[in-house]
Amino acid sequence: MLELNPGLILWTLIIFVALVLILKKVAWKPILDALHKREHDIHDAITNAEKAHKEAEKLLAEHRAQLARINEESSKLLKEARDTAEQSKNMILQQANVSARQMIEQAKNEIERDKEAALLSLRKEVASLAIQAAGKILDESLDEEKHRKLVDNFITTLPKN
Repeated sequence: MLELNPGLILWTLIIFVALVLILKKVAWKPILDALHKREHDIHDAITNAEKAHKEAEKLLAEHRAQLARINEESSKLLKEARDTAEQSKNMILQQANVSARQMIEQAKNEIERDKEAALLSLRKEVASLAIQAAGKILDESLDEEKHRKLVDNFITTLPKN
C-alpha cells in the first residue's frame, strides 16, 4: 500500500527546495518588503497621530487660556461699566440736587421780590386810604404830597412783619 520510493522522495525534495528558493526570490522578498513598508507606514501614522494629538492638546490648552483671559477681561469690563454707571448716576443725582436747590433758591428770591412788591403796593394803598380818611375826617383837602410823605414816614417806622 504505502511504499517508499526513494526517487520520488528525492525529486519531491528537489522540487520543494527549488520552489522555496524561487518563492524566496520572487514572492517572499516583495511580501516582506510590503510588510516592512506597511509596518513603517503604520509607525509613521502612529507618530503623526501622536504629534497631532499633542498639537490638539496644546491648542486646547491655548484655547482654554484665551477663554480664561476673555472671561477675565469681560468681568473687568463689566465692573468698569458698572462703576461708570454708578459714577454717572451719582453725578446726575448731584446735578439734579444742585439744580433743585437753585430752583428753590430762585423761587424763594422771586417770592421775596413779590412779597416786597406786594408790601410796597400795600403801603401805597394804605397811604392813599389814610390820606382819604384824613381828608374826610378833617373835611378839608390837604396837600396830598405832604400827607403822602407823612404817611410814608409813619409806615417806615412801623416794624416789618
